[in-house]
Amino acid sequence: MSDNQSVGLSVEQPVEQSAEQATAVLGFDNVLFPVGELGEAVGFYERAGFPVAFRLDEIGLAILKVGKETPGVLLRVEDGIGQRPPPWPTPRVWLEVPDAREKGRALTAAGIEPITGPFSVATGWTVEIADPWGNVVGFTDYRKRPELARA
Repeated sequence: MSDNQSVGLSVEQPVEQSAEQATAVLGFDNVLFPVGELGEAVGFYERAGFPVAFRLDEIGLAILKVGKETPGVLLRVEDGIGQRPPPWPTPRVWLEVPDAREKGRALTAAGIEPITGPFSVATGWTVEIADPWGNVVGFTDYRKRPELARA
């Protein structure tokens, strides 16, 4: 018996909710990064501190863990995507870390050069990296506003 059946719900019986409830943004699912070669991409992100949660080389897909959350960074091989050096205008994903300046030192020690040195933001510090295909990830802390940081 599924969890839905055990509480009297089934796929055929929709739960009543307002339009606002039905369309609310609840949080992140996965962040998708297109890459040119899965093994190289996984190696890069492992050095950056992302453990692999799941990997399917035969379809060119890997999911990397982000903290204790179930969603993560999804790497997907895309035909024809080439490597490109920074800087360029592109969307960025920033992830919280306890200390961005220390993360920057750890990245450098792992052979990943940040795009720039750590820079000050309103809540603390941020350091950004770019993978070989131009996807940018920032690591930011809340050292200036610890009351906003995750526990």
